[in-house]
Amino acid sequence: MAPPAAASVAPPSTSAASSVLLLRRFPSPCPASCRSPAQQPRRARLLLQVALTSEVSSDDVAAEEAAAAPKIGRRVRVTAPLRVHHIVKAPDLDIQGMEGVVKQYVGVWKGKRITANLPFKVEFQIAVEGQPKPVRFFAHLREDEFEFVDEE
Repeated sequence: MAPPAAASVAPPSTSAASSVLLLRRFPSPCPASCRSPAQQPRRARLLLQVALTSEVSSDDVAAEEAAAAPKIGRRVRVTAPLRVHHIVKAPDLDIQGMEGVVKQYVGVWKGKRITANLPFKVEFQIAVEGQPKPVRFFAHLREDEFEFVDEE
């Protein structure tokens, strides 16, 4: 019986761009008992490096947060034709032309940049027939899908 594949993982380093080193031995197609020691091939090794963290300086993240901070709390109007389907009381709702308030920028999380495709969380309110209060819901939007409304 062939020995199981052995894997060893190097401990992650403390640098900003740490990686993991994986060494794996593959079992031979023919058991060792069917070959003489001279006929045994060298075992193949797979070397794989995986990046655990991205090399983004904290200055870049701080600048991104600072650029998004003045947009939080401002009124916006949706300019792109968008439909949302997650509101139970108003299914298949077209939000183009609706106004809402930017509540959060989600492109940075716990001090690290994340790949948020729709980084602005916007709160909307819509009056629904049969409801005493307006229904409040959130939608995530890109910056090119809305415009800022000047409050006069």
